[in-house]
Amino acid sequence: MDLPQTDILTVTLNPALDLSTSTGAVHAGRKLRCAAPHYDPGGGGINVSRAISILGGASAVLVAVGGATGMHLTQLLIDEGIQSMSIAVAGETRLSFAVTDEHNSEQYRFVLPGPVWDEKTVETALATTAKECANDGFVVISGSQPPGVPDDFIARLGKVMPVRTRLFADTSGAPLHALEKTGSTRLDCLRLGSEEAEKLAKSPLISRKDSADFAQALAKRGVAKRVIIARGADGSVLATAETRWFCEAAKVPVKSKIGAGDSFVAAYVLAKARGLIDPKALVYAVAAASAAVMTPATDLCRRTDAESLVNVCHVSDI
Repeated sequence: MDLPQTDILTVTLNPALDLSTSTGAVHAGRKLRCAAPHYDPGGGGINVSRAISILGGASAVLVAVGGATGMHLTQLLIDEGIQSMSIAVAGETRLSFAVTDEHNSEQYRFVLPGPVWDEKTVETALATTAKECANDGFVVISGSQPPGVPDDFIARLGKVMPVRTRLFADTSGAPLHALEKTGSTRLDCLRLGSEEAEKLAKSPLISRKDSADFAQALAKRGVAKRVIIARGADGSVLATAETRWFCEAAKVPVKSKIGAGDSFVAAYVLAKARGLIDPKALVYAVAAASAAVMTPATDLCRRTDAESLVNVCHVSDI
């Protein structure tokens, strides 16, 4: 039976309408006849909300959309039963398309750029997010930022949210470096992939202890109350200024690594929204990420897989 939870709002500034298809073989210069396309609403926050729904939870999506592509994406969210609210942007929501070569099963992925934002749109996004989030709930901002959005957007969001709202960020690149420099941003949790963490640390994080040391250093500096570093097939580290935990990933057959990060974030935030403590929430998150790699292409985790893997994802202090 699903447990009660506090409100979760996911924010997607740069969504994409995901189109996937296949063809017999990919060759340059030829007209390639493709299978019927399949469409999905895509983007970090959207995928997190979709995974939360799969796991039996509920969330609302705040998504920036524009043009006919944006209307199509919004309708797909409605079709999936996900509550959505929109921020209107000038231009067309970007399209992402993937073509699978049926001969060798290799996938070619193409992502178009999103529309360029102006400062008025940035201010609207900040104000709308602050208005729509619950005072005692969670806000998850995940995915890339469109051109024109300042690198310190997440820090600015933290300043305008209600006092008790907990902000979770899963980001990379310039926005991540901006967070690292900002210090205290009212950020409850920051998640980094292994490559992003090593770039930020300016050194390899070879061992679990290396990851835990760096995560805790960020927490002690006030970058976020909790810092999570994903270590791929090894598992994930979670650290606060006082505690450090490591959860081992399940040993499962890997079909596709796409969707593992979004499934992790969904399970972790849902567990926290249901009142679970950090190490237990970390277990559920790693189990969901392990479940996601068992699914093909861009599919997210399956609930039955995630629940069955909880008992084999062992957590310990480090």
